[in-house]
Amino acid sequence: MKILHTADWHLGKRLESFSRFQEQIEVLTEICEITERENIDAVIISGDLFDTFSPPTESIELFYKTLKRLANDGKRAVIAIAGNHDSPERIEAPDPLARECGIIFAGFPNTKVVPFKLEGGINVSKSDEGFIEIYLPNISFPLRVLLTPYANEYRLKTFLGIEDPEAELRNVLSARWQEIATKYCDEKGVNILAAHLYMMKKDGVAPEEPEEEKPISIGGAQVIYTENIPKQVQYVALGHLHRKQLIDNIPCPIFYSSSPLAYSFSEANQEKYVIKIDMEPGKPAKYQELLLSKGRKLLRNEFNNIDTAVTWLLENQEALIELTIVSDTFLTADERKRLYNAHSGIINIIPVVTNASSSDDNITNIDITKGIDELFVDYFKYRNGGQTPNDRITKLFKEVLATEEEI
Repeated sequence: MKILHTADWHLGKRLESFSRFQEQIEVLTEICEITERENIDAVIISGDLFDTFSPPTESIELFYKTLKRLANDGKRAVIAIAGNHDSPERIEAPDPLARECGIIFAGFPNTKVVPFKLEGGINVSKSDEGFIEIYLPNISFPLRVLLTPYANEYRLKTFLGIEDPEAELRNVLSARWQEIATKYCDEKGVNILAAHLYMMKKDGVAPEEPEEEKPISIGGAQVIYTENIPKQVQYVALGHLHRKQLIDNIPCPIFYSSSPLAYSFSEANQEKYVIKIDMEPGKPAKYQELLLSKGRKLLRNEFNNIDTAVTWLLENQEALIELTIVSDTFLTADERKRLYNAHSGIINIIPVVTNASSSDDNITNIDITKGIDELFVDYFKYRNGGQTPNDRITKLFKEVLATEEEI
């Protein structure tokens, strides 16, 4: 059985005021072509299908057209779960029609898919809350998928029927996953966990969340450890982090596949991928990282000379640019014009003035290259006589960042 893992499409997302819609069309077309070329049997999309709860109409249309092509008239299963940017209700709304095409949506952790069978050969033979078993055309053994769409910690516990508010989420999920795996996931089929979570190896280095990404590790769902994965699972298809990374190989390959495009300048120079998985019952999964070629690169660079910056810009016409100019004076209008005339894809020009006067107490220098957490601390100190925010305020700020844009 050949499965394709992708995630974090973020349809409708812009880079500042710059539209990425045409790039999204191109890269999703490329994913469809890879799926056809590699004779993929099922596609898993691990959340953040859209960038907001209310995406543009053109992005919704692109999403459904892409899924219909991936599904190949009901001959290939497509399984998509909600991420922290998605409205779970919106994701599940077209479910009755989508099932007729072999497309399965899960918006909530306790979603129970209605079993169905298509003439093309797709057969959802078993279903439970957060679980499906599917038979695919021309394959004698089933695909079992444990489904864990995003929900904040409170909602996850509510959906899973947990009454103890102090219960650690990782233990709650581990127990639920193990219950499902014990009941349904033997060695007569292949077993996958698809989740939109922040996951890491216990005592390992915590992977970084990209800039502009709503954090879910603090204030939302707490960190889940790879040791919480049931041993029956042969592959974990994760969404949320935008860089392709193998989190652990124990008990099985645990992957963030990456977003198909670089969506913030913290992803500058990153290559983007989908993951192809070859699976057989009772055997370790084999995987192949397939490089995506579509979409403009994001590049950021720093210069202290306008001429050098212009030369570099002319050499990188296909990229989208964030430029830092270090100088002992502010940029003139003519200098800005030279830079923008040299490149149509400049998103930001960040001036750093090295000898700005500090004698005027009313002038406050703001380093906009800092992350949002650091800027919040700087602002709090500015408004409160240099006092640093305490842990309660810091946690509250992070919870605000993690809150879904519910409408």
